[in-house]
Amino acid sequence: MLTALYAATPAPPTESIGSPTLWIATIAGVAALFVIDFLITRRPHDPSMREAIGWSAFYIAIPVVFGGWLWWQYGSQQGVEYYTGYLVEKSLSVDNLFVFIILLSAFAVPRELRQRVLLIGVGGALVLRGIFIALGAQMIASFAWTFLLFGAILLATAVKVGRDALSHTDHSIDVDQLRSVKLIRRFYPVTDTYEGTNLTVRKDGKRALTPLALVAVAILGTDIVFAIDSVPAVYGITGDPYLVFATNAFALLGLRALYFVLEGALAKLVHLGHGLSLILAFIGVKLVLHWAHGVWPGVPEIPTLLSLGVIIGILVVVTLTSLLANRKAEAAEVVEGSGASDASDEQSVPRA
Repeated sequence: MLTALYAATPAPPTESIGSPTLWIATIAGVAALFVIDFLITRRPHDPSMREAIGWSAFYIAIPVVFGGWLWWQYGSQQGVEYYTGYLVEKSLSVDNLFVFIILLSAFAVPRELRQRVLLIGVGGALVLRGIFIALGAQMIASFAWTFLLFGAILLATAVKVGRDALSHTDHSIDVDQLRSVKLIRRFYPVTDTYEGTNLTVRKDGKRALTPLALVAVAILGTDIVFAIDSVPAVYGITGDPYLVFATNAFALLGLRALYFVLEGALAKLVHLGHGLSLILAFIGVKLVLHWAHGVWPGVPEIPTLLSLGVIIGILVVVTLTSLLANRKAEAAEVVEGSGASDASDEQSVPRA
């Protein structure tokens, strides 16, 4: 057992569809979309719901169509792996938006500047996940126990997410207690007010940071945590580094617009945390079984198509249960409100 656990035998190489041409074209496409987003947010404004929905639909249509092309060009196996990985990453990115909402509220970021902050977060996430994906691919190629490590990370994360979902604790953030904020304020002066999209301004002859710089650093800090969770998750679906990158990139693009669409709806997905905990645990078990299959061939593996069905099923169930929970809560509020009104009426009736 110990020999199997600590063996550094390289894992069998994974056939990747990522030719140099495909890699260059994909990175160029992602960069072009990011530049478009940057130009959109160049003029600070609070996007309308129509604008946000339009851009969200655009950024969802692109990966869906791209997946269809991958399926047609490279086969059903790659197509299923891509769509499954994209669904997992999109689900995790939606949960990440909840943290962004808390941070932007805690820093009191003006609504017209929130697009720029979100774009900084997306850019940082793309870079960090690119680094994590490259490291993960190298580890998988060099050490057979990498899948066991990734599985353990996901199982630990699943437990944490599940506990947070069950605890119903207040997720508010005290900005002054953030380590990144304390560290920055120790070395740099920070202005009291936002200065448009500027991260720094000259004040009293000295260069000072704006609150926008602080929230950008806080967002980038959360990107590191998200990358640690999301990259192993998609490696549990496919071992192809190209598909891992594509699913991560397409899931991140469009978060800027999706934020304004889901800002109110996220609060109603009360069981999303439970669902993500189950998804992470499922993929964690899948990775552990994959590692065990390499050591003991008799250990079964979970097919990607089954993974897709399980993930979709969990997301559908938690969405429906969230809607039912919201309806019950609204009905209870109506009953309580009616009871309070009746009690008030009774007290106002004059007694003989």
